[in-house]
Amino acid sequence: MSDRSGIFAGDDPFQLVRDWLAEAQETELNDPNAIALATVDADGMPNARMVLLKDIEQDAFVFYTNYDSRKGQELDASGKVAFVLHWKSLRRQIRVRGNVDREDGAKADEYYDSRSLQSRIGAWASKQSQPLSSRSALMTEAAKEGVRHGTHPKRPPFWGGFRVWPTEIEFWADGAFRLHDRFRWTRDTIGESWNISRLNP
Repeated sequence: MSDRSGIFAGDDPFQLVRDWLAEAQETELNDPNAIALATVDADGMPNARMVLLKDIEQDAFVFYTNYDSRKGQELDASGKVAFVLHWKSLRRQIRVRGNVDREDGAKADEYYDSRSLQSRIGAWASKQSQPLSSRSALMTEAAKEGVRHGTHPKRPPFWGGFRVWPTEIEFWADGAFRLHDRFRWTRDTIGESWNISRLNP
């Protein structure tokens, strides 16, 4: 790919994501690591919502959530996921598709412990995606969980990470006259070398 230069150059798509995210951290006002996460339910109906990407590993991406939430249940059922990173300030986006499994061990414990005490208690208090009678009911539940768990709550068994193992990563950047630049990295299975192709805008 002789014309894959500048912001698209490199042999490691995960490093490219890190580089683009580092740039976005200088220009985006809020949550440059926000991703639009897409799942699908048992009937094939898609769902999408914003979550925060918390880690870019050597070969995967990691975010955290309540396993009992709708997204958690859909991820467990399908084992597949897609997400988009979009930076309006840079006029760039990254699309990712792949397989997903749980990060339910020491790494999840470490991330949970790094959160503020209020956020850790909130994870215990919220029955995510379930009906809620009022905000005051949620605050009451948070107060109860705060008393119950004290200042060093352990990670709830229903809360942890998901690791996304991508089989497709697409880098998109705005171009003049809507002639954008798009490069798609694909592989059939995790651990294989990547194939890279330029796409029409």
